[in-house]
Amino acid sequence: MKLKGKIAVITGAGAGYGMSRGFPAVYAKEGADLVLNYFGDDPEKMGEFKKELESYGSRVICQEGDISRPEVAEKLINTAIEEFGRIDILLNVAGISNPKLLVDMTLEDWNRMLEVDLTSCFLTCKYAVPHMISQRFGRIINLSSQIAQKGSVEHCHYSAAKAGLIGFTKSLARELGQYNITVNCIAPGPIETQLMGVVSPEWRKQKESELVLPRFGDLEEILPTAVFLAAEPDGNLYTGQTLGPNLGDVMM
Repeated sequence: MKLKGKIAVITGAGAGYGMSRGFPAVYAKEGADLVLNYFGDDPEKMGEFKKELESYGSRVICQEGDISRPEVAEKLINTAIEEFGRIDILLNVAGISNPKLLVDMTLEDWNRMLEVDLTSCFLTCKYAVPHMISQRFGRIINLSSQIAQKGSVEHCHYSAAKAGLIGFTKSLARELGQYNITVNCIAPGPIETQLMGVVSPEWRKQKESELVLPRFGDLEEILPTAVFLAAEPDGNLYTGQTLGPNLGDVMM
C-alpha cells in the first residue's frame, strides 16, 4: 500500500457518488488514515461512507462544515493534529458547479464560486502549512480543471477560480520546497460525476467533440494521479506542476 501510515486531510469529501467520494476511498485502500470535510450531505449517508472507508483498515474522522469559512478550515486542521499528531497529505477537492453566462451571473454567483473553489484552498493551506514545515514533510494536492487552461462558455467564474488555483499552487510550491513539501495540481478533463448533471446536453455534445479521446473519463481513471503525487518515491520530484488526465483536451 503506497500511503500506509500517512495522514491525509481531504476537503469536499461528500458521501455522494462521484469525484468527492472517490478520493477518500482510494486513499483508504492505499493505507492512509483520513480526516474528511464534507458539507450539505446527509449525515446518515456520511456515516455509512465512513464505515465503508474504515472497512479498509483506515481510521476515519469526519467533520461537517463550509470549508470556505476560516473557522471550519482551522478546526479541520486542528482536529487532524490533535488526533494524529501530523498531516502528511492535504487534498483540496471542495468545489461547486454553477454554469451561467456572464450576462446572467450575479456578484453573489461570482463570489461564492471563488470562495468554495479558491479561498477554501488558501485557508486549509494557511492552517496546515506550519505543521508541515515543522515536520519537514508534506504533500499538497489541489483539484483544478482543464477549463482553467482553455476556458469554457458559461464558466467564467469557474475558470477564474480554477486558474487562480494553478497560480496559487506554483507560488506556494516555490515557498515550501526548502521544507520538503511539494504542491501540485490535478486538472482533469470532463469526468462522469454528479456535477455533470447540471450541464446542458448541448454543452456535453460540444465538449465531447473537442476531445482527442472522444469520450468522458471515468472516475477510476483520475484517482491514480492523486495517489502518485502523494506517494513516495513516486511524487518526490514533482512540485508546482499541473497534471492533466484530460483526454487530450489540453496539451502542455
